[in-house]
Amino acid sequence: MSDLTILALSGSLRKESLNTRLLTSVARLAPPELAFDLFTDLAAIPPFNEDDEHPAPAAVADLRRRIRAADGVLVATPEYNGAMPGVLKNALDWLSRPVEEGPVLERKPVAIIGASKGPLGTIRAQLNLRVVLHKMDVTVVGQPEFVLPHAHEALAEGELPAGSPSHSILTAVVEGLVDLIEHRRAVASLAR
Repeated sequence: MSDLTILALSGSLRKESLNTRLLTSVARLAPPELAFDLFTDLAAIPPFNEDDEHPAPAAVADLRRRIRAADGVLVATPEYNGAMPGVLKNALDWLSRPVEEGPVLERKPVAIIGASKGPLGTIRAQLNLRVVLHKMDVTVVGQPEFVLPHAHEALAEGELPAGSPSHSILTAVVEGLVDLIEHRRAVASLAR
């Protein structure tokens, strides 16, 4: 594996977000060849409005630039009322829009994870997110799927304990993302 950059995107705005903490934990546990760029400015992205697309708001332009520069994206979504948070969906609406270089997430390798205090983790939010990403023609890691129920207990020390079943599954998700990235690179080099 060569050096790769992963844009880490938390769907939560909370300062003490379990999903942001989960992304930070992934960055600490990942091999040194993976650099993580944590985007924490979803609150600055205004509600999507076609009248405000050109030029794009600064926070939208920044997120697009950082996704374009990344080799892949890791999204951690909370679950609000059985779906992904509105701020995450709003950001995806902005990202789905065509710009001069094309939609930034189109065919981009993406993995989805999620943490919740509840017993079901973020199962429904992740399903909801997968549907939206499929519509946007994003390449998503299919298996394994990672949900972290009772995350406030699992992340009590700030990160997942190494060797735990959750740690093993999360590692497999990151490896799946790396595999998608490397496959995309191989296909692109054959096309040249």
